[in-house]
Amino acid sequence: MENNYIMSSSPHIHTSLTTTKIMRDVIIALLPAALAGIWLFGAHAALVTAVSIASAVISEWIFEKITKKHVTISDLSAVVTGLLLALNMPPQIPLWMVAVGSAFAIVIVKQMFGGLGKNFVNPALAARCFMLIAWTGAMTVFHEPLTDAVSSATPLAVMKDGVAGAVPPLMQCFIGLKSGTIGEVSAIALIIGFIYLLVKRVVSIKIPAVYLASFAVLTFFFGKNIFDAEYLLYQILTGGLLLGAFFMATDYTTTPTTPKGMVIFGIGCGALTFLIRRFGGYPEGVSFSILLMNLASPLIERFTVPKSFGNRGGALN
Repeated sequence: MENNYIMSSSPHIHTSLTTTKIMRDVIIALLPAALAGIWLFGAHAALVTAVSIASAVISEWIFEKITKKHVTISDLSAVVTGLLLALNMPPQIPLWMVAVGSAFAIVIVKQMFGGLGKNFVNPALAARCFMLIAWTGAMTVFHEPLTDAVSSATPLAVMKDGVAGAVPPLMQCFIGLKSGTIGEVSAIALIIGFIYLLVKRVVSIKIPAVYLASFAVLTFFFGKNIFDAEYLLYQILTGGLLLGAFFMATDYTTTPTTPKGMVIFGIGCGALTFLIRRFGGYPEGVSFSILLMNLASPLIERFTVPKSFGNRGGALN
């Protein structure tokens, strides 16, 4: 009996998923956090969100027109970048700063390196760190939810430095009744969005689970208040940990794709976040941790690629 084999070039596995569909699902998943932030912080938070998205889309369109590249704004990736950056902003930040930061994310971090899929760090996180350096004062002024009162410090700062101020009850932190950036305050909204991504199979649970688990273990055993479960919950529910773990540490372009690589990446993010929060001068550490691990991703990927069949020396030799 003859066996007939059909040989063809890759890809051999086809899927109905497209970049636009993936980005659309990410936008839907981010909507609960965005709407919660707008409800808690008011009209200016809505303007921050709108300006950030508009600046991202316009910047991408202008850059691609000037460089005579194919215009890709229809893939919604610029919308996702603008929305993510907005959710990392204080609710009352000046709008012109938001516009500049969003343009920086698209032009400098994304397009200068070749566009979608070729940037080596997360554009929204890189822009946030740029803005922290450029406008430290504006980026570290927060407001209390449902009021116009300026908060002297976020709950993380209160726990880290003993700054005057009361830490809200855990349930308020879970709902979002605390100071912080627009998208990080409501843990329940972030969890709902992440569950949506898991159901739609847009992201894997591996990196977020390892990230949160490694951070939790280090904080519980070596944190400022060791063996304190309540302190650990505050560390998880306040700041940008959930926003970063669910929506930015899972970025396709800047994270490893191998199973071992994902575990290493998650452990690295958790360890760095713990070290910065515990020993650094800044109460938050999520953005810097993910960016540093983004830089390490190519190396992680290189050394965790499975050996090719029949190659004793490994896939890299």
